[in-house]
Amino acid sequence: MTAALGRNRAPLHDGRQSPAALHIARGVGRVLASLGLASISELPLPNGRRADIVALSEKGDIWIVEIKSSIEDFRADQKWPEYWDYCDRLFFAVSPAFPQELLPHETGIIVADRYGGEIVRFVEESRLPAHRRRAMALRFGRVAAARLQSVADPGLALETLLRGD
Repeated sequence: MTAALGRNRAPLHDGRQSPAALHIARGVGRVLASLGLASISELPLPNGRRADIVALSEKGDIWIVEIKSSIEDFRADQKWPEYWDYCDRLFFAVSPAFPQELLPHETGIIVADRYGGEIVRFVEESRLPAHRRRAMALRFGRVAAARLQSVADPGLALETLLRGD
Protein backbone atom coordinates (compact mmCIF):
# COMPACT_ATOMS: atom_id res chain seq x y z
CA MET A 1 0.00 0.00 0.00
CA THR A 2 2.82 2.42 0.80
CA ALA A 3 4.36 1.91 -2.65
CA ALA A 4 1.02 2.72 -4.26
CA LEU A 5 0.76 5.96 -2.26
CA GLY A 6 4.27 6.93 -3.34
CA ARG A 7 3.42 6.39 -7.01
CA ASN A 8 0.18 8.38 -6.90
CA ARG A 9 1.33 11.25 -4.73
CA ALA A 10 3.75 13.92 -5.91
CA PRO A 11 4.43 15.99 -2.77
CA LEU A 12 7.31 17.97 -4.30
CA HIS A 13 5.40 19.37 -7.28
CA ASP A 14 2.90 22.04 -6.39
CA GLY A 15 1.55 22.65 -9.88
CA ARG A 16 3.44 25.90 -10.51
CA GLN A 17 6.18 24.21 -12.54
CA SER A 18 5.74 23.64 -16.26
CA PRO A 19 6.55 20.21 -17.70
CA ALA A 20 9.65 21.78 -19.31
CA ALA A 21 10.82 23.15 -15.94
CA LEU A 22 10.26 19.76 -14.28
CA HIS A 23 12.38 18.08 -16.97
CA ILE A 24 15.18 20.60 -16.47
CA ALA A 25 14.95 20.16 -12.68
CA ARG A 26 15.28 16.40 -13.00
CA GLY A 27 18.42 16.75 -15.12
CA VAL A 28 19.87 19.35 -12.74
CA GLY A 29 19.27 16.99 -9.82
CA ARG A 30 21.26 14.33 -11.63
CA VAL A 31 24.12 16.74 -12.37
CA LEU A 32 24.25 17.90 -8.76
CA ALA A 33 24.15 14.34 -7.42
CA SER A 34 27.01 13.34 -9.73
CA LEU A 35 29.05 16.14 -8.10
CA GLY A 36 28.19 14.93 -4.59
CA LEU A 37 25.61 17.61 -3.78
CA ALA A 38 22.24 16.86 -2.21
CA SER A 39 19.47 19.06 -3.55
CA ILE A 40 15.97 20.13 -2.69
CA SER A 41 13.46 21.92 -4.88
CA GLU A 42 11.25 24.91 -4.08
CA LEU A 43 13.06 25.94 -0.90
CA PRO A 44 11.63 29.06 0.77
CA LEU A 45 14.34 31.62 1.52
CA PRO A 46 14.41 34.02 4.49
CA ASN A 47 13.71 36.98 2.17
CA GLY A 48 10.34 35.51 1.15
CA ARG A 49 11.55 34.25 -2.24
CA ARG A 50 11.51 30.59 -3.19
CA ALA A 51 14.58 29.07 -4.84
CA ASP A 52 13.91 26.54 -7.61
CA ILE A 53 16.73 24.27 -6.41
CA VAL A 54 19.13 24.56 -3.50
CA ALA A 55 22.07 22.17 -3.26
CA LEU A 56 24.28 21.40 -0.28
CA SER A 57 27.76 19.88 -0.52
CA GLU A 58 29.45 17.64 2.01
CA LYS A 59 31.56 20.66 3.05
CA GLY A 60 28.49 22.86 3.51
CA ASP A 61 28.76 24.80 0.25
CA ILE A 62 25.37 26.10 -0.87
CA TRP A 63 24.40 26.49 -4.50
CA ILE A 64 21.15 27.93 -5.83
CA VAL A 65 19.90 26.97 -9.28
CA GLU A 66 17.28 29.12 -10.99
CA ILE A 67 15.43 27.22 -13.72
CA LYS A 68 14.34 29.06 -16.85
CA SER A 69 12.19 27.01 -19.19
CA SER A 70 11.81 29.68 -21.88
CA ILE A 71 12.99 33.11 -22.96
CA GLU A 72 9.67 34.56 -21.76
CA ASP A 73 10.18 32.96 -18.34
CA PHE A 74 13.65 34.51 -18.13
CA ARG A 75 12.54 37.99 -19.19
CA ALA A 76 9.50 38.01 -16.88
CA ASP A 77 11.43 37.00 -13.76
CA GLN A 78 14.29 39.23 -12.65
CA LYS A 79 14.42 38.32 -8.96
CA TRP A 80 17.58 36.22 -9.31
CA PRO A 81 20.02 38.83 -7.87
CA GLU A 82 18.20 38.43 -4.53
CA TYR A 83 19.45 34.83 -4.33
CA TRP A 84 23.13 35.84 -3.96
CA ASP A 85 22.56 36.58 -0.25
CA TYR A 86 21.82 32.88 0.36
CA CYS A 87 24.36 30.92 -1.69
CA ASP A 88 28.03 30.49 -2.51
CA ARG A 89 27.31 29.89 -6.21
CA LEU A 90 24.34 30.85 -8.37
CA PHE A 91 23.43 29.06 -11.60
CA PHE A 92 20.78 29.30 -14.25
CA ALA A 93 19.56 25.98 -15.59
CA VAL A 94 18.13 25.91 -19.09
CA SER A 95 17.27 23.45 -21.83
CA PRO A 96 19.78 22.77 -24.62
CA ALA A 97 17.72 24.98 -26.98
CA PHE A 98 17.83 28.07 -24.72
CA PRO A 99 20.07 30.90 -26.05
CA GLN A 100 22.75 31.01 -23.34
CA GLU A 101 24.00 34.44 -24.40
CA LEU A 102 20.89 35.93 -22.74
CA LEU A 103 21.98 34.72 -19.30
CA PRO A 104 23.90 37.05 -16.96
CA HIS A 105 27.68 36.60 -17.06
CA GLU A 106 28.01 36.65 -13.29
CA THR A 107 26.09 33.39 -12.95
CA GLY A 108 26.92 29.83 -13.85
CA ILE A 109 25.00 27.87 -16.47
CA ILE A 110 23.71 24.32 -16.35
CA VAL A 111 22.21 22.88 -19.53
CA ALA A 112 19.86 20.03 -18.72
CA ASP A 113 17.00 17.88 -19.89
CA ARG A 114 15.11 15.09 -18.13
CA TYR A 115 17.98 12.63 -18.63
CA GLY A 116 20.87 14.67 -17.27
CA GLY A 117 22.95 17.71 -18.05
CA GLU A 118 26.23 19.47 -17.58
CA ILE A 119 27.68 22.62 -16.15
CA VAL A 120 28.76 24.66 -19.16
CA ARG A 121 29.86 27.74 -17.20
CA PHE A 122 31.14 27.64 -13.65
CA VAL A 123 30.65 30.77 -11.59
CA GLU A 124 33.15 32.35 -9.23
CA GLU A 125 32.44 31.44 -5.64
CA SER A 126 31.13 34.12 -3.28
CA ARG A 127 31.39 32.71 0.25
CA LEU A 128 28.47 33.18 2.59
CA PRO A 129 29.09 34.54 6.07
CA ALA A 130 29.15 31.73 8.66
CA HIS A 131 25.89 32.76 10.36
CA ARG A 132 23.99 32.79 7.05
CA ARG A 133 25.51 29.44 5.97
CA ARG A 134 24.39 27.87 9.24
CA ALA A 135 20.88 29.29 8.88
CA MET A 136 20.60 28.04 5.29
CA ALA A 137 21.94 24.58 6.19
CA LEU A 138 19.38 24.33 9.01
CA ARG A 139 16.57 25.48 6.71
CA PHE A 140 17.65 22.95 4.05
CA GLY A 141 17.74 20.11 6.59
CA ARG A 142 14.45 20.96 8.27
CA VAL A 143 12.53 21.31 5.01
CA ALA A 144 14.04 18.12 3.58
CA ALA A 145 13.23 16.18 6.76
CA ALA A 146 9.69 17.60 6.90
CA ARG A 147 9.05 16.60 3.30
CA LEU A 148 10.33 13.11 3.93
CA GLN A 149 8.16 12.85 7.04
CA SER A 150 5.12 14.02 5.05
CA VAL A 151 5.71 11.19 2.56
CA ALA A 152 5.76 8.71 5.45
CA ASP A 153 2.70 10.33 7.05
CA PRO A 154 0.58 12.07 4.36
CA GLY A 155 -1.94 13.23 6.98
CA LEU A 156 0.65 15.40 8.71
CA ALA A 157 0.65 18.96 7.42
CA LEU A 158 4.02 20.42 6.45
CA GLU A 159 2.99 23.69 8.07
CA THR A 160 2.87 21.88 11.43
CA LEU A 161 6.41 20.62 10.94
CA LEU A 162 7.85 23.91 9.75
CA ARG A 163 6.29 26.36 12.18
CA GLY A 164 8.59 29.34 12.50
CA ASP A 165 10.60 28.68 9.31
